[in-house]
Amino acid sequence: MYATAKSLSFDIDYKKLLAAFQKKGYLLRAYYYTALIEDQEYSSIRPLIDWLDYNGYKVVTKPVKEFFDSSGRRKIKGNMDIELAVDVMELSEHIDHVVLFSGDGDFRSLVETVQRRGRKVSVVSTLVTQPPMIADDLRRQADHFIDLADLIKEVGRDPNDRPQRDRTPRVEEEDEFDDY
Repeated sequence: MYATAKSLSFDIDYKKLLAAFQKKGYLLRAYYYTALIEDQEYSSIRPLIDWLDYNGYKVVTKPVKEFFDSSGRRKIKGNMDIELAVDVMELSEHIDHVVLFSGDGDFRSLVETVQRRGRKVSVVSTLVTQPPMIADDLRRQADHFIDLADLIKEVGRDPNDRPQRDRTPRVEEEDEFDDY
C-alpha cells in the first residue's frame, strides 16, 4: 500500500482510511504488515508504526533478513506474505468480507480459497501506474477491485499537514520488500 501510494504521488492519511472503511460497514480489524530493520538506530517507518498501533490498527512486524548478493552488494529482504495469509485464513471463519491492500499476484490463491469459504474479497491497488501495481490474475480473481487512485480525495493527506522531516541525506539501499 505504501509503495502504491508513493507511485501515485500521494501520502495516505491512515485515520481517514480507517474512517472511510468503517463507514462502509462493520470493520472488525485493520492490519498493517511491515518488516523492520532491527539494528538501525532510527527507522523512518517507526513513527508511522507507533502511530498506527495506537490508533486502531493491528501492526504486524518481523525483522528483515540481510544478505549479500553474488556481486557483494548488501540486500535486505522482508516478506510478510505468510503472516498475512495465515491471519486472513484464521479470520475468514468470522468475517463476511476481506479487503486486501496489495497487488501481489502471490495472493491470488489466498483470495480464491477465502472465496470458496463463501467470503467476498476486495483488492485495493492501482492500474494507473506504468506498469500497473496489481497482478492481472489477482485483480481478476477478486470479487471487487478498488483503484487506490480513486480514493486519493477520500484518504489522501493534505501535503500542507505533513510534519517537517529531517532533510539530512541518507544512504538508500536496494531492497526487495513486497510492500504494495
